Amino acid sequence: MTQRVVVTAGASGIGLALAERFLAEGAEVAVCDVDPQAVARFAEAHPDCLAMVADVTSSAQMAAFLDAVEVRWRGVDVVCANAGTGGPVGPIETLHYAEWQRCLSVNLDGAFLICRWAARLMRAQGSGVILITSSTAGLFGYPMRSPYAVAKWGLIGLTKTLAMELGPVGVRVNAICPGSVEGPRMDWVVANEASQRGLSPEEVRATHVANTSMKTWVEPSEIADTAVFLASPAAAKISGQVLSVDGHTEGLFQ
Repeated sequence: MTQRVVVTAGASGIGLALAERFLAEGAEVAVCDVDPQAVARFAEAHPDCLAMVADVTSSAQMAAFLDAVEVRWRGVDVVCANAGTGGPVGPIETLHYAEWQRCLSVNLDGAFLICRWAARLMRAQGSGVILITSSTAGLFGYPMRSPYAVAKWGLIGLTKTLAMELGPVGVRVNAICPGSVEGPRMDWVVANEASQRGLSPEEVRATHVANTSMKTWVEPSEIADTAVFLASPAAAKISGQVLSVDGHTEGLFQ
């Protein structure tokens, strides 16, 4: 049976890797993304897919996207609540409240809106898989990035709770915790951490590697591989779990 898959922030970064991996598996895929240029590129590359510009913090924009998905499919099999933002970098006393709110809103409110919609459809059909993109920051404290750590911990709480609520009707919910993933977003994070800590970007990158057992960064495709497995029949009894794809983070980022 062809899976119907929705990915938020699905036109770039990890989200794009998720969308393209599910497409490679023969799924039908719908994506939203806040970046109009990224959406246009995705739509050009995948003309058979639904691709819309939507800010996951806007209930109106998300309603428009999700209504379009529902009209197209009348149901959904897999939802990847993937949208997130790295948030500000610095000691908590230097952070602006608006930056704190924005980080929590993108990560948590965005997940709430898509998961609420998915829960309604999946409960009615008696099946489905929700995959929430958290982070290893959701398992450890993260000095200089308190809003991000708080948001990613919150997503794990959401995962556990939805697994309890929806498990009795046959819906599975899991969280994936990427480690340091190669790409422009982490390049931005590294540059900001370097500035705050008085280190070079190379020194910060080395620190991220040093804190993992496997001494490696992660490729977006490796996150996508895990998502496809979790959405497959091979993972039929895996729910409420938090799976790290990080080369095993050993401790705090210092």
